[in-house]
Amino acid sequence: MSEPKQLIRFDWAIKYLLRDRANFDILEGFLGALLEEDDLQILELIGEESGQEKEDEKFNRVDLLVKDSQGRRIIIEVQTTRETDYLERLLFGTCKSIIENIGSGQRYKNIHKVISVSVLFFNLGRGDDYLYHGTTEFKGMNDGKPLVIKKREEVAINGTTSYQFVEKNIFPEYYLIRVEKYPNIVKKRIDEWIYMIKNNEVKEGSKAKNIDKAAEKLAVLNMNEKQKKAYEEYLIDLEREKDILETARDEGEKIGEKVGIEKGEKIGLEKGEKIGLEKGEKIGLEKGERRKAEETACYLKQMGVLTNEQIADATGLTVEKINALIC
Repeated sequence: MSEPKQLIRFDWAIKYLLRDRANFDILEGFLGALLEEDDLQILELIGEESGQEKEDEKFNRVDLLVKDSQGRRIIIEVQTTRETDYLERLLFGTCKSIIENIGSGQRYKNIHKVISVSVLFFNLGRGDDYLYHGTTEFKGMNDGKPLVIKKREEVAINGTTSYQFVEKNIFPEYYLIRVEKYPNIVKKRIDEWIYMIKNNEVKEGSKAKNIDKAAEKLAVLNMNEKQKKAYEEYLIDLEREKDILETARDEGEKIGEKVGIEKGEKIGLEKGEKIGLEKGEKIGLEKGERRKAEETACYLKQMGVLTNEQIADATGLTVEKINALIC
């Protein structure tokens, strides 16, 4: 049994290798498994700026024109570092893609369907799943049922032109793949690709379309010296960023612990002072009331009119206490 080949990290590959038309078959296999499209074909890389990312960019994006059964256009985005406004940037990316790829003066009906695929190397949000799909739906506020909008399409069948009505679905769709949440269990075709992305190797027995080509083309051994050097520098940068984040987290925890202790001590002192004042006030009142009762009892005893039992009833003191008073 041969050992699986060590593969290049997917985030690096998509930035430097998968933009090459010769490697489009890897992306076709990956997207076909995700969208469950067997005949998906990448036609071109859209926009020259997509291939001119700066070396220090914190994210990578490939914008592709794809031919499938629905003629959809797809954006692939790979995010490797935590970003607080990631969803906002995701929304901006899809909107920007729509605007940039409809010519001036064209009718709105020429707007392409956009599908955004994010391969996340950090945990975005709360949830236990590793694969999420987001869409836009219109639902009745009273009956809760979806609004179905259809468009009229012209079709040719056996040389005869006819029309059919199909559901209109033009809003962007989003796929979020949370790599770190994937449990390394293969249940469907896309799992084989996510396993590869997470572990940098193709799981033995994988049968997803073109994943065998990924195993060959993304093998570290196949890199030339220039690519290897660039890749090693990339890995070093990732470790450096990881160390910076861990250091910042550790320092934050220490500062938080110190502030927490100081705040706790302050609150403890304040509560202690409050309790002490309340307790002192209570004791003082009790002593004052007792002293007043003793003085009253002494006065009544000196008058010689009431018995000690009657004085006890009048002052609230015990008969024993009255007997022991020295007046």
